[in-house]
This record gives sequence, C-alpha cells and structure tokens, in this order.
Amino acid sequence: MSKKSKINEIYVGDISYEVEEEDLHKLFSVCGTVRAINMLKDVRTGNFKGQAFIRMSSDAETKEAINMLDGTRLIDRCICVSAARDKPVNEPEVVKEEKKKPRRERPKRTRK
Repeated sequence: MSKKSKINEIYVGDISYEVEEEDLHKLFSVCGTVRAINMLKDVRTGNFKGQAFIRMSSDAETKEAINMLDGTRLIDRCICVSAARDKPVNEPEVVKEEKKKPRRERPKRTRK
C-alpha cells in the first residue's frame, strides 16, 4: 500500500474514556465527511483504550482535521490528532543459519 492511500486515516490519542462514538463523529464532521470510526478496545477487558482511528472521505478533509483538531479539548482531555501510520506487514521471519562453533571438549575430572 502506498502512503497516499493511507492519508485518509487519522489516529486520535489521549481520548477521555467517557467519549462515545457519536461524540467523535460530531467533532470530526466539522472538517468533512466521516467515513468510519474505529475505537480501540482492550482485548481482555473490552474497555475503551482512549485511542481511535477515523477515516475521512478525502485527503483535504484529513489534513484539515489534523491541523484544526490537534490539541482540541474533548470532554476532560486534550486529544492528539495525527495521520495514521501504515500497519507493519507481517512477513515471515527469515532465520539466519549461524555457523555452529565446534564444542570444546572439557577435560574430564578425576577424583583424588
């Protein structure tokens, strides 16, 4: 995936745990059309982690949202808004074969 295809996605951090999806939608719709909101939850507890990804409909709207809303106060916290980074591709690990050093033989102990 190229960097240009990912520009429509925004990462939002330091979100209050009281925020609902509707609150984020209202806030970001000021900058344009919100395509999707993904609020991250803890796998074990199911509780909101205070982070979300928001997909806007165009690059211009995404840039405007980042510039306009970074540092905005939402409920009781100032949110951090930035462009989402590409997710690392899960490639199989390449195992390098190490040259094994021959084992040194230890001198045998003798009892006295």
